Amino acid sequence: MAEGNANKNKKKFPLWIYPETRQLVMDWYKRDNCQSQSEFIEKAIKFYCGYISAEEGVRFLPAAITSAMTGMVDSLENRMARLIFKLTVEMSMMMNILASTAEVDENTLRRLRGKCVNDVKKSVGSVTFEDVVDFQKRE
Repeated sequence: MAEGNANKNKKKFPLWIYPETRQLVMDWYKRDNCQSQSEFIEKAIKFYCGYISAEEGVRFLPAAITSAMTGMVDSLENRMARLIFKLTVEMSMMMNILASTAEVDENTLRRLRGKCVNDVKKSVGSVTFEDVVDFQKRE
């Protein structure tokens, strides 16, 4: 529909809005490249209606999409759990080998655990072997 025809079909009606809202319209309609405040308000209404309908659509996603997403998340969770389990087994093996050859008293072990917890927290879990070697050489 051409712009000229659109104006012929438009209807005028009273609109009651708060002064702050009116000021928003006056401040923003030119920034949105609108020819008038009415055009801006009409665009805003259409945008908001689209927003609401999209929000409702999310609530009623087809079961196939929801099922596929759940399957993907479950698969990722299972894979991560398997990898963490394998890593834990390797760490346990390494700790047992080290413990069988190292003589560490309980006080040193307790202090080291506290230091390691702080290191992991500070580095968001990315402690490098080089960091540990540097620390051990300084001791």
